[in-house]
Amino acid sequence: MASWNSIPLEISYEVVGWIAFASWSISFYPQLILNFRRKSVVGLNFDFVLLNLTKHSSYMIYNVSLYFSPIIQKQYFDTYGDQEMIPVAANDVAFSIHAVILTALTLFQIFIYERGPQKVSRFATGLVVLVWGFAAICFFIALPTHSWLWLITIFNSIQVGMTCVKYIPQAKMNFTRKSTVGWSIGNILLDFGGGLANYLQMVIQSIDQNSWVNFYGNIGKTLLSLISIFFDILFMFQHYVLYPEKKSSKSLETGQEPNEPLIDPSHEHV
Repeated sequence: MASWNSIPLEISYEVVGWIAFASWSISFYPQLILNFRRKSVVGLNFDFVLLNLTKHSSYMIYNVSLYFSPIIQKQYFDTYGDQEMIPVAANDVAFSIHAVILTALTLFQIFIYERGPQKVSRFATGLVVLVWGFAAICFFIALPTHSWLWLITIFNSIQVGMTCVKYIPQAKMNFTRKSTVGWSIGNILLDFGGGLANYLQMVIQSIDQNSWVNFYGNIGKTLLSLISIFFDILFMFQHYVLYPEKKSSKSLETGQEPNEPLIDPSHEHV
C-alpha cells in the first residue's frame, strides 16, 4: 500500500476531509430543525427523502466494506496496483453512517408532521424496490466467486445513480410551487461546501501520489461531488434569485402557497 510523500499534503488531506465531513453531516440538521419548528414537512419532497435514504445506504455499504475489509482491500490492490491508496477515508465512513441515521430521522418526521396532500410517488417507490432487488441479485452473482470488490462497486454505482435522480423531484416541486418554503437553504449551503471540500481532498491525494487513479478508482466519489455541486447551485438560484425569501415568507405567514398547489393532483399516487 502506498504511503504519503508529503506530510503537509497528508495533513491537508485529513483537515479538508474532516471539513467535508462536518459540512455534509451538519447539512442534515437545518432541514430537521425546520421541520420540527414548523411541525410540518410541507415543501419537502418525499421522493427526495426516500431516494436519499437509498443513496446513503448504498454509499455506507461501499465505504464500510472497502475501509474495513482486508479481503476487499486486497482485491482493490490487485485491480489497481498495490502502490495505490484506498480511496475511502475515515471521514467517508463516519459521514455515510451518520447520513443514513439522519435521513431515516427525516423520513420519520414525514410520518408524524403535517404533510398536506403529498405522498411518495409510485415512480420513487418502484425505483427503490427495483434498485434493492438488483443489488440482491448482484450479491448472489458475486457469492460463488467472492467478487466482493465488484459487488461494492455496484453499490457505489447505485449511490451515484441515486445522487443523479434524488434532487430532481425537489427541484421540480420548487419550480412548480414557485417557492422554496419548507426546503432548507442551510442544508444546501453546507452541502455545497462539503462537495467542494470532498473534491479538494481527492485532488490533494492525487497531487501527492502523482496519480489520478484516485478519481477513476473511486468514480462514485468524484461524480458525487460534481453532481451535488451542480444541484446545490440550482437550488441556490431558486432560493435567492427566482423565489426570494421575502416573497416566500409572506406566503408562509398568510398560510397560502404561491401561485400553484404543492403537488399537481395528476401526479398523485397511492
